[in-house]
Amino acid sequence: MKIWTSEHVFNHPWETVAQAAWRKYPNPINTAVIGTDVVERRVVEGVLHTHRLVSSKWYFPQWAQKLIGSPNVCYASEKSTVDPKERLMTLKTINLTFGSFLSVYETLSYVPHPTDPSKTLLKQEATVQVEGVPLNRYMEDVLTKNISTNAGKGRQGLEWVIGKLNAEVMYAANSTNEILTQTKKSLDDITDQARKSMDELSATAQKIHI
Repeated sequence: MKIWTSEHVFNHPWETVAQAAWRKYPNPINTAVIGTDVVERRVVEGVLHTHRLVSSKWYFPQWAQKLIGSPNVCYASEKSTVDPKERLMTLKTINLTFGSFLSVYETLSYVPHPTDPSKTLLKQEATVQVEGVPLNRYMEDVLTKNISTNAGKGRQGLEWVIGKLNAEVMYAANSTNEILTQTKKSLDDITDQARKSMDELSATAQKIHI
């Protein structure tokens, strides 16, 4: 059995990172994950509980494919909780494909950085265990290295999503400002027209009076 752990700090507040984590896939940085499907979602005492089915591609060496096969799509079960009050997001994932001899159990948690609340601390841990096939320890090493590589791509992918979210917010703000500007211009035009009409009526009334 192999255990892999990692920590990473995002220079973004927890709310931003948590929102981006929901929209993490698909992204052009980490293409191994090809889709997610919500199985169940509920809110219990203010905490959001979600169960998703994650579809991905696992790229094994040729020798490993000969031993265990190579399905087109691999599946995993992801269960997560989001507690906005405590500002804690936790995701726990375990593989479903190859489950009879391979176990990859991964936990991710997002919390505000303990010394800088404007940043977010990501903690990751993965446990890999292979049994009942030849070269099982070697396969555990290969899988652990793949997890480390994909974790790096996952963090880059999350940064990409955050950038996309920020761009959407900026676009919405610019669009709102443009709408307000156009609305103000329209109101000014209406006011000018009304003022001109009143001036014309006043002038006409004065001519009639004379």
